[in-house]
Amino acid sequence: MFAFVSGLITMGFLVSGLFFIRFWVRTRDILFAAFAAAFWLLAANQALLALSNLPVEERSWMYLLRLAAFIIIIAAVVLKNRR
Repeated sequence: MFAFVSGLITMGFLVSGLFFIRFWVRTRDILFAAFAAAFWLLAANQALLALSNLPVEERSWMYLLRLAAFIIIIAAVVLKNRR
């Protein structure tokens, strides 16, 4: 059951990334590209967690993928508001 739900979450992140890429193509706004990249990092994180059997995910190096995704979102929002 865990593998099935992790697959659904991964697919949702990938589809969300494609959704934001569609808006980036229309507007060329860097905020949409940053959201797409962040969602794809979150998808990679979820897929790697599903494929590996880590007992505590917070102590693994894969947690850094999630951290990078949120840093990308924060940086994009700050850059968008500075203009």
